[in-house]
Amino acid sequence: MSNNEKRLKFACDTARKAGELAFDYFSNLHTLTIVRKGVQDMATEADVNTENLIRAEITKTYPEDDFFGEESSDSYQPKSGGGIWVVDPIDGTQPFTNGIRSWCISIAYIVDTKIVVGVVYDPCADEMFAAELDQGATLNGKAMKASTAVGVANGLVSIGYSNRVKPEDTLGPLERLIKADGMFHRSGSGALSLAYVAAGRLLGYFEPHMNIWDCAAGALLIQESGGRANNILAGDNYLVEGNPVIAAAAGVYEKLIQIINNN
Repeated sequence: MSNNEKRLKFACDTARKAGELAFDYFSNLHTLTIVRKGVQDMATEADVNTENLIRAEITKTYPEDDFFGEESSDSYQPKSGGGIWVVDPIDGTQPFTNGIRSWCISIAYIVDTKIVVGVVYDPCADEMFAAELDQGATLNGKAMKASTAVGVANGLVSIGYSNRVKPEDTLGPLERLIKADGMFHRSGSGALSLAYVAAGRLLGYFEPHMNIWDCAAGALLIQESGGRANNILAGDNYLVEGNPVIAAAAGVYEKLIQIINNN
């Protein structure tokens, strides 16, 4: 078993452990304390403790590796050594805290500006989306492929939004998508939506800005399932600053680019 295969298995096992913990919190929402970090931005002890579990597993198994998680990103101090694990312990905290099942755990491993391992785990559906660079993508261990559709009129396109961008950056592409006979979908979890693109459930996904922990695993899933995505690792400071994300089935990607760019 190669090093990347070992890391992929480790990521899947760790995501499942984290999912069990997060789902316990999800099953007892009335006990959670919600802390607001900003407008439409919140965290709970479920987020923090789930990230702590993942970080502890990584530190124990791969002590030479770096770690960058959503809940501890403000105190991030880079270190030299191995690659870097990028983690969102609960992507979709807003749905999570409202008892909606569209949330997930996202874990990716990046080496030298390449995403080499990506895992998105949905504890509510017990679905493990997993990929290793140049080795394809799987859903619960079975090969996974993006949609073979051409154009945006033959399925659903998901569009994400955050208050880090102007409303028109989202509303413009949304309006043009609808005028192009596309159908809009939004779940509240960008990571899970990207996994759905990889699985052929969605035709594409666009968000004007995403943090790296939200999209790293999903971007690899899409790449390895035959879809296309823009370079989410662009820029010298992508880890902290994030990037726009455009991802879709191969036959949809260019049309989605045109809709987004209005050309």
